[in-house]
Amino acid sequence: MPITLSVIKHKIDDHLGQHISVTSQIGRRKTATREGILRETFPAVFVVELDKDSSLNRVSYSYTDVLTKNIKIEFGANQTD
Repeated sequence: MPITLSVIKHKIDDHLGQHISVTSQIGRRKTATREGILRETFPAVFVVELDKDSSLNRVSYSYTDVLTKNIKIEFGANQTD
């Protein structure tokens, strides 16, 4: 069964406020990994507030990026229990 944008949004909504790691494709064989807290979700995008050691404060990603596998999301990454 194919996954839809609404299913992706609902799965991401379930992790609001949790630590998230997003790996994005930035070119041929190049990736960038950013880590932070999933802060907000909107109808077309979600916002990640990055960890303090980053030069950026926030980044937003589209649910379409998840669907097309341009980004990979891991929830609860680098958490200490």
